[in-house]
Amino acid sequence: MGDVAMCVPVVYSLAKKYSGLEIVFLSRKNFAPIFARLPQNVKFVGIDLKNDYKGMSGLNRLFREIKEMKIDAYADFHDVLRTHYLRIRTFLAGIKTEKINKGRADKRRLTKKGAVNCNPLKTTFERYHDVLKRLGFDFELDYPTKSQSEKTGKIGIAPFAAHKGKILPLETMEKVVEILSSKGLKIYLFGFGDKEKAILDAWQDKYPNVESLVGRSGGLANELNLIADLDCMLSMDSANMHLASLVGTRAVSVWGATHPAAGFLGFNQNPDDAVQVDLPCRPCSVYGNKECRLSTPYKCLTAITPESIVSRILGE
Repeated sequence: MGDVAMCVPVVYSLAKKYSGLEIVFLSRKNFAPIFARLPQNVKFVGIDLKNDYKGMSGLNRLFREIKEMKIDAYADFHDVLRTHYLRIRTFLAGIKTEKINKGRADKRRLTKKGAVNCNPLKTTFERYHDVLKRLGFDFELDYPTKSQSEKTGKIGIAPFAAHKGKILPLETMEKVVEILSSKGLKIYLFGFGDKEKAILDAWQDKYPNVESLVGRSGGLANELNLIADLDCMLSMDSANMHLASLVGTRAVSVWGATHPAAGFLGFNQNPDDAVQVDLPCRPCSVYGNKECRLSTPYKCLTAITPESIVSRILGE
């Protein structure tokens, strides 16, 4: 979801510059709410890869449908096996195609040498932008930010991520919840699945002003509306940071095995709001899916204190 959310500022900027251009964005259908705020010349087409477009026959069917759209160009923002196959077929049909350069060699160098010895890499937004520029579209990235308004006293907290190298120890995050709750702030907890629900429901029961949204948010569209009303979203290096960026909400993000230098910081987010400790081994992976190389595992996360996070959120 995070990768898809990062497409939005780029697609928005293209649509605003080229108002006469018809843009069709294909992605998994459950991501549709992410694109609800885009200009009218952007059409989101949701696809179900497990049923309607399953396997090679499904991809061939999808290609035929793409061809029937009579598109002038195909931009591959993902460059995985499915989109690679569609790109080849589209190219052979005489349609101009371009794909993202993920900078894999640069990312390997970053994880080998460490961020302290490497310059920050091109952001993912810039990589998406480059795809469209190579297709002949000249535009600047210009995505609206939320205007300053009165504080709501509401904080979102999303403690989980896809890989353990991105997840702050739960006892640390629980302490953050406790401190913020004691200050009278309203805390909304974001998560997914039964395991996360059990943990966040327990925090809800334990501390005042805390509400777990797992299974109660009413879906992604409602979550985005709620995030838009927050003063701040606290998240790991995860999709919730990017969802906050889409609605212009400030995100304080926690980085462990991964690093903002790899190019995944949320759009228009302040680099100073990235909470991290400087270690020569960081980042040990781009996505947080590698085992820690230290004898004391994930010092990059265990060394982060709850007080440092609260201080960053409150601007102290």
